[in-house]
Amino acid sequence: MNENAVQTATRNNGDTGEMLRGVTLTPRVDILENENELLLIADMPGVKHADVDVRYENEELTLHGRRACTVPDSGFDRQEIQNGDYFRSFRISEKIDAEQIWADMKLGVLTLHLPKSEKAKPRKISVKAG
Repeated sequence: MNENAVQTATRNNGDTGEMLRGVTLTPRVDILENENELLLIADMPGVKHADVDVRYENEELTLHGRRACTVPDSGFDRQEIQNGDYFRSFRISEKIDAEQIWADMKLGVLTLHLPKSEKAKPRKISVKAG
């Protein structure tokens, strides 16, 4: 993957995310590539699979996860875990087969498989003697 194949998408007004209720957190993401797919791994601790929304449209991939408040906010001497929404979007320049995208969520880690379209996959060019 060239370094520009996946870029953090930016809205026209310069924002990298949507305005969501409360705190908006940016999940940390690793992106790997092989000849068949892009693999995106996002940390979203505290998010259940039912609270994840992944969309791919017009070469833009959007991740949104909602972490519900499980503990009341009162009574803490110190609270470092924030409740809120995770949001991140990327512009994907690789040609992706949108119909074959799939994802799973385990222990707060979202793994997203973005298969390359046949046109985007590398192919061997035969050379004839001449």
